[in-house]
Amino acid sequence: MVIDAELMNNLAATPVEKSAITALNVLNEAYDYKSSFSRGLRIDLNGLRILLISGTASIDEHGNSVHIGDFKAQLRRTYYNITGLLESEGATWKDVVKTTCYLRDIDRDYAVFNEGRTEFFREQGLDPYPASVGIQAHLCRPELLVEIEAIAMFRTEKCECK
Repeated sequence: MVIDAELMNNLAATPVEKSAITALNVLNEAYDYKSSFSRGLRIDLNGLRILLISGTASIDEHGNSVHIGDFKAQLRRTYYNITGLLESEGATWKDVVKTTCYLRDIDRDYAVFNEGRTEFFREQGLDPYPASVGIQAHLCRPELLVEIEAIAMFRTEKCECK
């Protein structure tokens, strides 16, 4: 692969623009309850938009945990929240390239998680599915059973790549 020197110089000289992602219709801001992170970060780089969606769980627009004790419902709400964050930036699940999935009890919940994830990805018409990893973790609230991070990428303008 030959990389054009002028293209590389243009990429290197292009400023990286960053801004917070919000979707207040589905999910409040984390700093509303004294957490110091954005729900997501949008990075714009030479016509490429990258969305870094922070760990998202079954939280409503008022910051309350919802669907306590119901893993499937928490998973659905988590996907709903991530969908809202993606849509707020003009993206869909078809733009998601990677998810990191945190389960409070991976031994107990992985089968249900994987079934729900597969069902959701099929509903979204994804092919291929995003790269993913599942990790057992202590989540920020004891009632939360699942939390998911996502990375999405898409072009906002035609690539002038050679």
